[in-house]
Amino acid sequence: MKSDRKPNKPQPARPKPAPKKQLRPMISLSRKNYAIMGAGIATIAAGFITLASGSITLAPILLVLGYCVLIPVGLLVK
Repeated sequence: MKSDRKPNKPQPARPKPAPKKQLRPMISLSRKNYAIMGAGIATIAAGFITLASGSITLAPILLVLGYCVLIPVGLLVK
């Protein structure tokens, strides 16, 4: 017995959707963040001033505190 159906034709390939653009995370800084970073900049400035006046113990402590503690904390605190 012969069937009335016609053989299926292959469907054309569908175009792939365009890849979504990756969104960069936005850093939203508040007043608190700016205050902490301002304290870091002030600490760094104080470290350079004490370094210029000849202190070899207080200046590095202030500079490390400003660069390695206050500035990163100011960027990371929510």
